[in-house]
Amino acid sequence: MSLTNRLATAADEPALSALMTLAIEQLQSAYLTAAQVQASHGFMGLDRRLIGDRTYFVVEADGAIAGCGGWSRRATAYGGDHTAGRDDRMLDPATEAAKVRAMYTHPDHVRKGVGTTILALCEAAARQEGFAALELSATMAGVPLYRSFGFIDVRPFEDSGVPMILMRKAI
Repeated sequence: MSLTNRLATAADEPALSALMTLAIEQLQSAYLTAAQVQASHGFMGLDRRLIGDRTYFVVEADGAIAGCGGWSRRATAYGGDHTAGRDDRMLDPATEAAKVRAMYTHPDHVRKGVGTTILALCEAAARQEGFAALELSATMAGVPLYRSFGFIDVRPFEDSGVPMILMRKAI
């Protein structure tokens, strides 16, 4: 399988939303109760700001979307367009960490390098803009990938009863 990557565009939005729903439903269920999976839809999903900022990547396998994810120079830590508490303030690369955001892998492509590819793209882009660290809000399904990529646990927290972990990595 050959992986390619590119920046996401507005034309990708329907396919990305469908992939996100599938990933939430199928990949989170091994870590969450059915009620927690349902609650996840309340704050996870597509963030069009990332696409507009040109910081959101699509990874394709043989021409089909295998995953997506990105990073942000804005203060919003996680969530989709519909998530409460969004903060579009620009981060200061000298004192704040860039945010890794909205990482989703199609269930047929887990453990095939999709997430690692996205994280490497995010790290390189954030470093190029002067950031010295990355932060992310990890779902339980994503924690093993992020730890393998060098992220360390900062603190656990919950959103809508869904357990998550704030994680950080110096770059």
